[in-house]
Amino acid sequence: MVTIYHKTVKDNAPKSLAKFRPGSWIHAEKPSEQEIIQLTEELGIETDLIRDALDPYEVPRLEHEGDVTYLFTRVPHQEGTRVFTTPVLIALGPTFVLSVTSEPLPFLQRFAQGEKPFYTTQKTKFFLQLFTEINAVYNSFIITMSRRVRSSSGQLENITNRQIAQFVNYESILNDFLSALVPTNTSLNTLLHGRILRLYENDADLVEDLLLSNTQLTELAKSNLKTIVNIREAYSTIVTNNLNQVLKLLTSITIIMTVPMIISSFYGMNVTLPLSQSPYAFYGILGLTLIITLVLVATFIRNRWL
Repeated sequence: MVTIYHKTVKDNAPKSLAKFRPGSWIHAEKPSEQEIIQLTEELGIETDLIRDALDPYEVPRLEHEGDVTYLFTRVPHQEGTRVFTTPVLIALGPTFVLSVTSEPLPFLQRFAQGEKPFYTTQKTKFFLQLFTEINAVYNSFIITMSRRVRSSSGQLENITNRQIAQFVNYESILNDFLSALVPTNTSLNTLLHGRILRLYENDADLVEDLLLSNTQLTELAKSNLKTIVNIREAYSTIVTNNLNQVLKLLTSITIIMTVPMIISSFYGMNVTLPLSQSPYAFYGILGLTLIITLVLVATFIRNRWL
């Protein structure tokens, strides 16, 4: 589906147009093959690049063909409990801004519904505003994960298997975020040099802010990733230590109980044994067994084996 929006400084809300006019924002959400061909013919853009934006495995990058700048990036998207990044193409041409996505993205819908102040006639500024919102989406997801991770970090001994599985999921999500943020950072750096896209002073300041925000998001994602790894390693260490303690206790009990069992097994044999004729044999053997057992218990406690 292809929608064309137009908004000037005189308009209160973006207008939806039936046909393209200079100074418009064209948003293509999962466009059909016919719509891709139509966009190519009307805007003079590369067909293959539009198709690349629909590839779920497309990596962030910056390209410049003719007088059109193409910036591929990835945006966090949630479907139910599943969080993943989906590719987005934002192209800036002489008379238009084009966005291509394979999923309905809320941050673009907020622009289309006029919830965000923007003007399609100010193409470069609008182009950079879109990336500001993308960073805001990343920030929201990362902050949410950070809070959940830190709330569990103080209860290491009570972490459940379900929480460990959730941490592994967070780790996968953060790695996905980093694989998108790092290349995007490189693309913004290239834009800041002004070799591909001519930037006015205000636009250059906006790119610098974007670059700083992107760098902070990258560091925040790395920090959360490190925290998750530390929690998993600490939990693994605690579990191993607890297991060692249990094994030590069971081994100690086994050794202590072995001596009485050996003595009782001797006196269970049908042969002549010391004290076998004595009426006090049972009490003597019981007392000897108890003394040996207490000595072993004291020895194990003194050496911290029990």
